[in-house]
Formats: sequence, C-alpha cells, structure tokens
Amino acid sequence: MSFLSPFDSPSLRLAWLAGLSKQMLGAGSKNELLGLIDDALSVPAPGGDPGTLEGLAQLYRGQVDPVAGVLDRVDRVGRKGLSEVWVGDTSVRASDAVNAAGRSVSQICEAFLQGASVLLTLADAIGAAQRKDEQGRGQLREQRKTLGSEDGFFDDLHENDEEEWDRKNAAHFGSYAVDLMHDAVSEAQEAARVAARDLNKWAAEARAGKLETSELTAVDKLMLADTGVAGADAELNEVLSAGELARASARMDLLGLGDETAMERMLAKSETSQERAYLMKALAAGHSVTEIGEFQIKIHGKDPDWMRRHLTPVVTASDSRKNEGVTPGGANVNTDSVEFLGQRWVQGGDGSEGTCVASSTVTSRAMVDPLYALELTGGPDGQQDDPAAFRQRLVAEQHRLHTEGEGGENWTGMGPEGQERINDSAVGSATGTDYDRRDLDSDAERRAVLTSVQESVAQGRPVPVDVSGKDGAHAMTIIAQEGDMLQVYNPWGTTTWVSEDDFINGRMGKASSNELPDAYSVYLPR
Repeated sequence: MSFLSPFDSPSLRLAWLAGLSKQMLGAGSKNELLGLIDDALSVPAPGGDPGTLEGLAQLYRGQVDPVAGVLDRVDRVGRKGLSEVWVGDTSVRASDAVNAAGRSVSQICEAFLQGASVLLTLADAIGAAQRKDEQGRGQLREQRKTLGSEDGFFDDLHENDEEEWDRKNAAHFGSYAVDLMHDAVSEAQEAARVAARDLNKWAAEARAGKLETSELTAVDKLMLADTGVAGADAELNEVLSAGELARASARMDLLGLGDETAMERMLAKSETSQERAYLMKALAAGHSVTEIGEFQIKIHGKDPDWMRRHLTPVVTASDSRKNEGVTPGGANVNTDSVEFLGQRWVQGGDGSEGTCVASSTVTSRAMVDPLYALELTGGPDGQQDDPAAFRQRLVAEQHRLHTEGEGGENWTGMGPEGQERINDSAVGSATGTDYDRRDLDSDAERRAVLTSVQESVAQGRPVPVDVSGKDGAHAMTIIAQEGDMLQVYNPWGTTTWVSEDDFINGRMGKASSNELPDAYSVYLPR
C-alpha cells in the first residue's frame, strides 16, 4: 500500500503547513516545538526558476517582429484585388484566404505578446513567493537557535518561568514564520494556476495548427480554423473549437480512399465557409461520410444566418461579459437568451419541469454536433422553421434522456450516476471522451479543479456543473472561458458569465438565483 506524502502536491503542502502552525502554538514542551520546527523546515520551498521564465518570455517577445513582418506582407497582398482567384482543394477565394491569413498572423502576434506577459507575471510571482518562503525559514532557524538543543529526560520534566517564556515566544514567532511559508506556497500555486489557464487558452487559439491532416492544403486548414458563426463576434463564436479541429483532422486521416474523396468533394462543393466548417464539425462529432453527405443535402445553399439559427444553439454576444449588476433574486442582469425563433432551449419547453440535467445535456450535445442540432430545429427533413414543432422535439428529447438517466417521476431530479451516463452517451460520444464526476466540498477543491474545467471548455468540451442551496439543487453547464470569466449555460434558457471567484466562493447564483450559490460537483472529460 502506498501513502501520499504531505509534499506530493501544493494542496497537501498547504494543509500540512496550516496544521504545523496551529500545533506550534499549542506545543507543550521545548522538544515538541523543536520537532515541529524541523518538520516545517523539511517542507520543500516553492519550485520554479524565475530566470528561466524570464528568458522564455524574452524568447516569445523576440518572435513578434518577424511575425509582424509577415503580417505586413500579407496586408500588401490583400490590397491587390484577388477576389476572382480560387485556391486550395475546396475552392476558397484567394481574397478570403489572404484575409484569414492576416487574422491568423495577428492572433499569433497577440499570442506571443500575451504569452510573454503571462510568463513574466509568473516569474515575478514565483520570485516573490520564494523570498517570502525564505523569510519564514530564516525566522524558524532563528527560533531554533534561540531554543538550543533538545532537553534531556530530566530537563524536560520541569520548566522554569524563563524557559516557559522562551518556548512560548519561539512558538509565537515560529507559527508566524510557518504562516509566511504557507502564504508563499498558496501564492505560488495560484500564480501557476492563472498562468496555466492563460497559456492553455492561448495554445487553443493556435487554431490552424490543430488541423494536422495531410489531406487538406494549408489554405483549406486556415479557412476552416478562421470561420466564425455568421453575424457574430468571430473570436467568441468559431464554428470549430480547437478540439474539434484536432478531432476532424484525426478522423480525416483515418478515412478510406473513397470516403476521403467524397469528403473533399463535399468541401469543394460547399458554397460558403460556414457550410465547409459545419461539415468538418460533423466529422469531428463522429459521423460517417454517408451521414455527412445526407447532412450537406439539407444545408447546401442555405445562407449563413440560416445555418447559425439551425446549427448553433448558443451565440455569444460581444458585450455579454459586461457587468450590469444583479437582479433582486441574485441573478446577473446581463444574460443572453438561447433560443430558436423565439422558443428557448429551456427545460420542459417552458421551464416548468425539473429536467435540468437532461436539458443541459441536450443543449451541450447540440453545441458539438450539428446533425443533432438540425434534427431538433429543422425536423426530419432539416428544413422546418417552426418554433412550436421545435419545442415538441426538444421536450421529447429531454424526456428521452431523463428516462435513460433514470430521472425521477413527473420529470424531476436525476442522480449522479444517471447524469454521468447520459453525458457519456450524448456528449461524450460526439467529443470522443467519457466524463468523470468530481465532488467539490470546499473552496480549495473548487479552486483546484478550475484549470481542468478551463482547459476542457477551451477545447470545446462542455463541463456539467451542479449547484445547490436552500432551494435544492440544479444542473447547468460551463461552456466557455475568457480570462478569469466562465460562461455558463442555464437550462432555464440563458447564458451568462461568472467570475472564477464566483465559482470558488459560493456565488454561482449569478447564473441562476441566489438560492443556488454553491458549485458542489463538476463532470470532467477524461
């Protein structure tokens, strides 16, 4: 049997140091206090080399000028009027490709600059934490020196007033010193978490590189990665997430010659960049080339606004992160409706049923699988624009998943096993991974899980989150991340943004109501 060392993780180290600080104040003898000081000094200092991080930051910054030179050359080409020239295997207009290249190069410049800034901030934080840790260790060594060597057996039986004063004084300063070491570990841990969050996000923004397949030209890859939902902020609403680009690439390489040719023919036949992107999104969701061909027949020739309405349930507004305060019930004022022609993607069709788990799962699947979304919005032939018919299909699918997950009677409640099962079958089947439940019993556990949550949504994998309070429990889904903000879909038919602090410190009511403040579990893709 193996046991975890208190030094195996920052979280365990924090708990160990917090315990030592309290034990020092309660130490009943000099020898006990000396042992606790030795225990504290054995704790490893915060790791990391600020100099190495600063060197990496300078390396990143050194790439900006060469990339900016490429941007200038792309800009000059873009002004030469290439609208009638076609390039790539999928018949992309050269002018569109050049514009996409310009945006991609601009993103690369921004990624290098922001990555350098992240590393410099981390270097400063690690350096400050190491100095604080050394300050604490210095005080501990001083107190150990003051106390002297351990008492023998008979010396330890009696303590005069002066010895008692020295012991209590050393315990006080020793506890303060351990608190400094604790703060140093905590600050280094948080700095590393924030850096990982930001670097993961910038890595996900290196979008064209996710399409590693040799079956598409560089121009085709660039255009697919650059395509956003029509009429929306493209950077907040890419048709293909980073994870979907990677999955589509991998599945393209596994196609047989016949399917590969058919897929390339469909891409070349597409009339808009959105049509091409949704075909690749369907491939990323695991559909066969035959199914994708039937899907193209339904969407071919449709304008991009039609595709947005039928294939993209959640569209993020550019001003959606603006803080407009909260309602008397504690929910954010700034929310966006998730709807199809006025009918919300809401549990029970009108919010009256308790199918929040199934309803969140339905919308999550529709976000990652355009064929599934079209079945709900467009019906069997994919051509309907009828909100009442959509509502019937939506509620029927919510009820199907509620039954599959063995939810409660009268469309109320579902246990964690059922919730994990339907997320595996509905969402995991499209994203290529099963889900694991992670219980969150404290602020520290919610903070620790954030990096995994943010990495998942940056790759386009929704993360179910359960919240509770005096009003019971409710299921929602974290669907995106920008900076220190998380976008949450509520199956009451809305999305909104909450901060990391809101998630950690029991203010998730901003996504629903202040009756449901605490995030008590998430389901993470493996």
